[in-house]
Amino acid sequence: MAQYDEVIEPLLAQLDLSEKVSLLTGADFWSVPGLPRIGLGSLIMSDGPVGVRGTGWAPDDPSITLPSPTALAASWDPDLARTAGLVLGQESRRKGVHLLLGPTVNLQRTPLGGRHFECYSEDPLLSGEIGAGFVAGVQAHGVGTTVKHLVGNDFETDRMTVDVRIGERALRELYLAPFERAVAAGSWAVMSAYNAVNGLPMASNGPLQSGVLKREWGFDGVVVSDWRAARSTVDAALGGLDVAMPAMENPWGERLVAAVRSGEVPEDVVDDKVRRVLRLAARVGLLDGVPPAVSAPPADLDGDAVAHEVATRSFVLARNENFTLPLEPAALTRVAVIGALALDARVLGGGSAQVTPPHVVSPLEGLGRALSGVDVAYAVGADPRPFLPAARGTEWGEGFTVTLTGGRAHVFTLPSAALRWIGDLPGGLAPADVTALELRAIFTPDDDGEHTFAVSGFGTFELSVGGQTRFAGTLHPAGTGRAELLLSPREHRVGVRLAAGVPVEVVLRQSITAGLAHTVATTLGHRPPGPDADGMIAEAVKIAAESDVAVVVVGTTEQVESEGFDRPSLALPGRQDELVAQVAAANPRTVVVVNAGSPVLLPWADDVAAVLLTWFPGQAAGAALADVLLGVAEPGGRLPTTWPRRAQDCPVLAVDTTGGVVRYDEGVFVGYRGWQRAGRPPRYAFGHGLGYTTWVYESLEVGADEAVVTVLNAGARYGREVVQVYAGPTVPDPQRPRRWLAGFAPVAAHPGERVTVRIPLPERTWQVWDSGWRTVFGAYDVTAAHALDDPRLTATLTLVPAASGI
Repeated sequence: MAQYDEVIEPLLAQLDLSEKVSLLTGADFWSVPGLPRIGLGSLIMSDGPVGVRGTGWAPDDPSITLPSPTALAASWDPDLARTAGLVLGQESRRKGVHLLLGPTVNLQRTPLGGRHFECYSEDPLLSGEIGAGFVAGVQAHGVGTTVKHLVGNDFETDRMTVDVRIGERALRELYLAPFERAVAAGSWAVMSAYNAVNGLPMASNGPLQSGVLKREWGFDGVVVSDWRAARSTVDAALGGLDVAMPAMENPWGERLVAAVRSGEVPEDVVDDKVRRVLRLAARVGLLDGVPPAVSAPPADLDGDAVAHEVATRSFVLARNENFTLPLEPAALTRVAVIGALALDARVLGGGSAQVTPPHVVSPLEGLGRALSGVDVAYAVGADPRPFLPAARGTEWGEGFTVTLTGGRAHVFTLPSAALRWIGDLPGGLAPADVTALELRAIFTPDDDGEHTFAVSGFGTFELSVGGQTRFAGTLHPAGTGRAELLLSPREHRVGVRLAAGVPVEVVLRQSITAGLAHTVATTLGHRPPGPDADGMIAEAVKIAAESDVAVVVVGTTEQVESEGFDRPSLALPGRQDELVAQVAAANPRTVVVVNAGSPVLLPWADDVAAVLLTWFPGQAAGAALADVLLGVAEPGGRLPTTWPRRAQDCPVLAVDTTGGVVRYDEGVFVGYRGWQRAGRPPRYAFGHGLGYTTWVYESLEVGADEAVVTVLNAGARYGREVVQVYAGPTVPDPQRPRRWLAGFAPVAAHPGERVTVRIPLPERTWQVWDSGWRTVFGAYDVTAAHALDDPRLTATLTLVPAASGI
């Protein structure tokens, strides 16, 4: 850092006040302006928990799409998280991005959180270690990470305005802990959240941003606001924020200049912010003549291969009765693959985390490829999607021609009738110039009957099929806010009778309000004629009964798990539970694949042969699934969250924003800590996950700073295990959890092979926050476990002031 300070101070001295403030204020949606006269380039940011979108949407420039952060956490492997970070670091460089907006390390306090697929875990240690690995990988490419959202953004309801009341102890021991770990790992930026914490909006929260983050933790990077989270000129400037994003509705610019000149904001406060921005610019190579933090990035990785590896390592085998899995291909003649999500794979969550993958392998496609020579039969069974899927496939000929018009026209083609971007437009068009969008294709139906077409998005639409206007109008009421338009799209459906083999032209036109083309989410949906809901289930049951095994893919939709809203229920949407129950009754060898980013209820779990939890598995979804089901790879995942049997059993469930406040009255008893105190067994405990081999825990030795565990692969296959170490007071203390995660290590071994791992036990293992970190001396039970509810070996450690060295 010192070398940068030597460069920064002379540059800072050259700037006048307006120039300084310009470097702290978004220039547009994704960038902070440069200043050529001092050799400073523009800093480009991008969303990117699972892929790097870049500053806009270019259909010819897709993004490697990795599994969801919950999947990455399910690997319990910081090294694998680093590998994922390496891929996104190289993607950032390829797309010209200097600052990646991730990782998200907010905790999963209640399973109803709509954006939990983007967070790692309910445990601060696991979240912090996975986040630290991700930070190291991305920044190895000289691209900055932005740890978010500091702090208390653990739900979506009223997130822009809600005040989260968190006690000091829970704030320190749980919610701030993963941020502290990521900062210690060297993250170059932190994002402040929309919400307030203990009465102060986070973008203006001086005690946390200036006090804890910058002074106490020594953070020397940049604090950037969530988009439009900074709403005050003076309070945000004095509260530790460094960069306010984006340009629209920004409270800084000339208003901050005026506040400095009036004496409301000292200029040295602005200077500190500018130093941080210049330091970040130097690190990412945006200062002429200044060597960046990374001069020789690592060699590029195969993004698809990494997506595949993360997926297989993340899948959690939750149930496997009578060794149903892995399947033996040679013993199969017919396999039933059932579920709308088996064909239309849900590979990532909704909201700002969305990117466009280069390709997606669906479960049906993956199993079909892997089971050559086996009859793979498909049925929808039950369709949970409230919106029709985007039109695509061979019936649509050469695909969809899209024309953007305004100041000039830009024409491109797409294989799927879905358009979505935030920021720059395709073709480099200026948002102010684009006033219309047209999507056109020739559709030659395979089936006679009533085809259903749907329009979703925002703006004014006209849909014509076969030269006749079928819909004209808007979907949202006048005055709907921009955020609601993007995160809560609506749909209109029309039925059109068509004859098989007779081509018709389908045209969707959209009028766009001048200046608003930087945000578009438009889809033309299509569904062919087919059976009704009862008929679809009956069809699935029939093919299941006639097959050797039934693989049922169930899951959530973008309207259930997404940024912008929380989940009203933990139940699977639609009639998927009914589908599974009927298929299982027809075929005892029913394997259920759960395609959801966070916990859902599984009322049929005890009645099926196997349950495999696959999260949102990224672009290699179906290929990874086939490998795991057929035993080419082992399901390596362990649960990073507790999965309930009933919603009412959850120790923290409701997101209650009464009076604009959410009170975290449970204190430190969050996640499995709360489950232990409540004494109710969940369906699947924290850390749970089966494999295809057997592990014997042979020995455990414990010291104040380390646990040494030896395990034996006693099975017949190569396999992986996650050795989990938990600690808790020998004499129960009602003010502390019964047990908490103290450390962990993934291991791998061949049959008959022993592995000894040394697992560090951080000093915080034995500490509580009591106006400062205080070690609690006494006797502790330290357990090496396969999962929280599956302890294998326990040793007692007594900490005393003289002997502990703490």
